[in-house]
Amino acid sequence: MDEVDVDRIARAREFVAANPRGVLTTYRRDGQAQLSPITPGVDAEGRIVVSVTEDRAKTKNARRDPRVALCVFSEPFYGPWVQVEGLAEFADGPDRIDALVDYYRALSGEHPDWDEYRAAMVRDRRVLLRFAVLRASGPAAG
Repeated sequence: MDEVDVDRIARAREFVAANPRGVLTTYRRDGQAQLSPITPGVDAEGRIVVSVTEDRAKTKNARRDPRVALCVFSEPFYGPWVQVEGLAEFADGPDRIDALVDYYRALSGEHPDWDEYRAAMVRDRRVLLRFAVLRASGPAAG
């Protein structure tokens, strides 16, 4: 990866962290795209993170075919945007709830009742989909 790509990826991560609204693309068994509106964040390691439920199409698709693409846009829809791509992995083992807590904190700060939040994550069968950015494009990435 050359310096231009590294800079583009860094700018894209910054944009995603500041603009948590996007559309995630995963791929169905027949190869067709499946799109889902999501609220992305960026974790301490610079990966894109998204809270998903175990039974949703996006989760099942990304477990089968880890290729994902995410388009993130600014508040004014016709403003800057980025597309980032990578290979999905999941925080769904013993660290699952802690990873979801970190995700919430990155996007919203402190929760008024962490016990309630943790219980909701278990009840809703939430896991954290995350991916390292392998490619970035779009005006906000440079």
